[in-house]
Amino acid sequence: MDSLLFTATTGASRVLKAQHVRSNNLSNADTTGFRADMERVQSVPLQGSGFDGRTMVVTNSAATRFDAGDVVKTGRALDVAVMGDGFLTVQTPAGDEAYTRAGNIKVDELGAMSINGFAVIGNNGPMVLPDYQKVEISERGRVSIIPPGGNAEVEVGELKLVKPEPTQLQKESDSLLHSNTGAPFAADATVNLAPEHIEASNVSAIDELLSVMSLTRNFEMQIRMMKTAETLAQAGNKLMSAR
Repeated sequence: MDSLLFTATTGASRVLKAQHVRSNNLSNADTTGFRADMERVQSVPLQGSGFDGRTMVVTNSAATRFDAGDVVKTGRALDVAVMGDGFLTVQTPAGDEAYTRAGNIKVDELGAMSINGFAVIGNNGPMVLPDYQKVEISERGRVSIIPPGGNAEVEVGELKLVKPEPTQLQKESDSLLHSNTGAPFAADATVNLAPEHIEASNVSAIDELLSVMSLTRNFEMQIRMMKTAETLAQAGNKLMSAR
């Protein structure tokens, strides 16, 4: 295969994968606590006989951006936003711990707390609230309730808040962040919350749209390169057949 055609093909493949990453970011621009992904590529010289003047593109696994999104006040007692570094802890269907910045907590009819369908983990396991007429979450993640008919506030648990380094985390297909080693992180008492707030996605819809447009033009250029390679190959075949 002509090396120009091979180079253009790998370039087009890289653009398609980058568009998938950017499109996923754009579709989650309004998802609470979502962390944007970035495509990662590497140029590799194309080895072979003759002059090594061409390269191909190798696409690596996507990286995750950890910059914070906008914090929005909701006034809802079960909404919390992590201030600064840190994450809330949830439980996957497999029973493992995972981590998120989404703080839109819900409570089902049995009192179980969850975020986007994943059980919320406290310092003593999954959080389940008893019957209450009012609930409150403090800046340190302590969950307090006022029982039905009662006036005294009772502390019923504490959210597990962790603060690992970004290099210790990887995003998986469930959109949650997981430990690179599979080992859970210890709770960190320095993590603070903003009660009655949520953190929005850190995706910039305008930046993602511009990136998609740029990638589309790049893909068109790679297609033109493939057509040029075909034209050159046909011209070379005619010269050879003339002999």
